[in-house]
Amino acid sequence: MIVIDPYSPESVYKQLAALLRDAIDRGEYGPGEKLPSEGRLAQIYEVGRDTVRDALNLLRGEGRIVTTKGLGSRVRADREIQVVVLPLGGEITSRMPTPQERERWDIPPGVPVFVVEHPAGEPEVIPADRARLAVPAEIHDAAD
Repeated sequence: MIVIDPYSPESVYKQLAALLRDAIDRGEYGPGEKLPSEGRLAQIYEVGRDTVRDALNLLRGEGRIVTTKGLGSRVRADREIQVVVLPLGGEITSRMPTPQERERWDIPPGVPVFVVEHPAGEPEVIPADRARLAVPAEIHDAAD
């Protein structure tokens, strides 16, 4: 049985989040799989429900889990990463998504979007948790 150390300098909720994160990384809880309820996690790890809530909030903020009221928390399904190359003469900014964008792309709370401004054309909005930014090869080669 894995035990939380109440005397550790690390907060109890952070210890619990680390244990749950490790369990997710090991595949104990796979993508889309439901985590035990807050009450059950409190029993398993012998901590209070507030501690469990704080740990789940931390994992939710990291984008590792998604919580739906009345349905509990699930491991977030893996998302395909899109490579976004800055267009020559373009700009990339970040902002928080609108409610419509959050719903359209199933973006968890706390995750921003990138707005890619193309010199000629409409801006492209991409959830930041599914994007990797890249510098165009022409610019990268010139810097070497």
